[in-house]
Amino acid sequence: MNSRRPIRAVLLALLFAILLPGRATLRAQEGQESNPAAALTSALVAACRQSDAGFAHYITAESAESFQALAVEQRKTLLGRLSLLGGPGRPLVSTDAQNRTVLRCEGSSATIEFRFGAERVRENLAFIPVQVVNGRSTRFGLVREGGGWRLISLGLLLFDIPELQKQWADEDLAARETAVIKTLRALADAIGTYRNAWEKLPASLAQLGPAPKEGVSADTADLVDADMAAGRRGGYLYLYRVLHAPEGGDGGFEVAAAPEEYGKTGRRSFFLDAHGKLHAGDHQGAAADANDPVISPDQN
Repeated sequence: MNSRRPIRAVLLALLFAILLPGRATLRAQEGQESNPAAALTSALVAACRQSDAGFAHYITAESAESFQALAVEQRKTLLGRLSLLGGPGRPLVSTDAQNRTVLRCEGSSATIEFRFGAERVRENLAFIPVQVVNGRSTRFGLVREGGGWRLISLGLLLFDIPELQKQWADEDLAARETAVIKTLRALADAIGTYRNAWEKLPASLAQLGPAPKEGVSADTADLVDADMAAGRRGGYLYLYRVLHAPEGGDGGFEVAAAPEEYGKTGRRSFFLDAHGKLHAGDHQGAAADANDPVISPDQN
């Protein structure tokens, strides 16, 4: 048995000697495509696969540094937006009748197809129109850097990773806040339904929650889902309060919604008053109240 060990070691050494140079050559070739269309194809393939390491080869050195500094979740989100798929997919590359690139990114629930147009090259700059089947058209700009082609623009927008991330983060916050407004109005309707059914207001949001198999009751009215019944949804925390009239009975209700992580899940806090008016204000994560500006029904 011991006599076999030197032979095995030699074989392993030969195997590594064969494999490692080949791998080094492959790494050296990444990001060194000879034409802009090939580089753009590789960039979109990396985005489709959500390979942040691969994608970094096809943006400028400055953008790559900023890209790698992002959190993993942020890098994946950016690649998902670029591929239009949202999550990882399987790329399939082919050519059309004009010998231009067609890239299909197949996800679990959708497939996005990119059709390249004729590239236009001027010295160290190149522009490639890309049509997304059943979607919009745009134009990618590339610049020659470090022996290869790198993305510098998408449409009329410079491919500035920090600026893109900031814009997308702002869009996400705005979408979350819009969802909170819809949730508060839907919650008010659910509370009204409870009131009509049981002739009283619920003591807590938990009483609006899912009902057991035995059926609905005043304690489990089955009007909202479990998250809403627990006072949490979409990165916001909800606080419900019943108001009591001086002469007895209930005087209506109020609901406050504040971001769970200020600046990440939302900026504005919201307040639904006893008259059904919705107020909003930026309180650095603290609760809003009736002194904040009123949001009109058609306003976000």
